Amino acid sequence: MTRFVVVAVLATLIVGAGVSRPLLISAHQLPNEPFRQFGTSVTGAFEGWFPAPDGTRYFLIGYLNRNSSQAVDVPIGPNNHIDPGGPDIGQPTHFLPGRHWGMFAIKVPADFTGPDQRLTWTIVANGQPTTIPLRLHPDYVVSPFTDVAVKNTPPLLRFAEEGPSVQGPLAMLSTAVTRTTKASSPLPLTVWTEDDAKFASGTMALPKNLPPPVRVYWSQFRGPAAVSFDKENPPSDVLAGGGVNVLFKGKATTTAKFSEPGDYVLQVTANDFSGEGGSGEVCCWTTALVKVTVTP
Repeated sequence: MTRFVVVAVLATLIVGAGVSRPLLISAHQLPNEPFRQFGTSVTGAFEGWFPAPDGTRYFLIGYLNRNSSQAVDVPIGPNNHIDPGGPDIGQPTHFLPGRHWGMFAIKVPADFTGPDQRLTWTIVANGQPTTIPLRLHPDYVVSPFTDVAVKNTPPLLRFAEEGPSVQGPLAMLSTAVTRTTKASSPLPLTVWTEDDAKFASGTMALPKNLPPPVRVYWSQFRGPAAVSFDKENPPSDVLAGGGVNVLFKGKATTTAKFSEPGDYVLQVTANDFSGEGGSGEVCCWTTALVKVTVTP
């Protein structure tokens, strides 16, 4: 899928003051409401949809928090719901500042047979409502598992060195791993990554400061109170490779601290050379969720 198609993919419907106005957004052009330090809106971002090999179809969804200095919490309910079938279909309730790509996926209902059927995600943040449609329009098909230029693929992500792997932006609560800790005890979080280390750019010229083949990012996805990480972007210990087109294996470790007991969900994202959001190509990164039960 080309970057030009992506421009058409990210359709957002902003609902406010009794007026609905459709806006097209892309990696480089998002709804024209300006960023503020705090007090403004959060909008879902429809990256597109894709078919799995077994014929299952998925919506891929991110968000834009226009509050440059405010993480916003919006619990599931009247102010954060997906319909029909919701209100809870696995969406985040904790929204970090800025644009966040492909944060979760939704399995498309089996009875969706045409491009006019849709789900809608409504978020009301700081009193400002926004709604986006999610639909199977043929213009919105994306390819998050293979980059057409160099056949790049997303990193593999494991929570145990020899455990099962996750690949691609398939963060869903139904497949989340589980952990338990105490509010007084930092929770160690370790992931093992593997990547083909393929590099693509407009000129194929390598930048002077080429980043590591895989970069890992941790963030809060849900939770009743704040979560802090020792390192949100922990450096990877290189277990193998490290160069372009050389199989890379790495290990990254951090710890999470929870300010209150309760049920939390954390997200981990593994980006390869293509960077956040695949630099507009909607490939190639991997996401996974971790459910954490925090006891007193």
